[in-house]
Amino acid sequence: MKPVIALTKGRLEKQFLDFFSSLGYEIKPLVEKGRKLRVETDQFEFIFAKGVDVTTYVQYGIADLGVVGGDILAEYQPDIYDLFPLPFGHCRMAVAKEKDKKWPTQKKTIASKYTKITKAFFKANGESVDIIKLEGSVELAPILGLADGIVDIVETGTTLKENGLIIDEEFLTFSARLIANRSSLKIKREELGVIIESLKQKEAF
Repeated sequence: MKPVIALTKGRLEKQFLDFFSSLGYEIKPLVEKGRKLRVETDQFEFIFAKGVDVTTYVQYGIADLGVVGGDILAEYQPDIYDLFPLPFGHCRMAVAKEKDKKWPTQKKTIASKYTKITKAFFKANGESVDIIKLEGSVELAPILGLADGIVDIVETGTTLKENGLIIDEEFLTFSARLIANRSSLKIKREELGVIIESLKQKEAF
């Protein structure tokens, strides 16, 4: 059976394909897949999913390898083998608030998709905050008065700026990561070893 690789749809997918192509692998079937969520090439089978679902497919052995953001691993802590960072998908975790607003003197309310990371950050700073979990555009929360600020992933900062928010503090940096199913590494050692080593040639440190 061909090795199965799970890719995070969207931004990381495009960056991975550029990277994969630079290593000499054929990506045409992947680029021209349309809305297909499962695609085979001569050497591999790829499945496309949301980041947190990529970790689930890898954890349960549906996929042998996966490409996912380090932020997902930090927040959800799946039972997978975290192999190494990849040279793309760079971003940082930040606390942000409205440009002209001051933090409240009493307890802050923070909106975030990353509730575990948020809680750990403020706890480490000796601060207790109320956390509201949002799955979509968290930038709306302070604008609409739902929260005093947000914790979110930032790449360029353009989205924050266009919505009148500024970074108050940055505290974690991430990149894309190559992950593996624990059993697959043992059972398919030879097949997976080739691609793992090729991806490792341009490992990001």
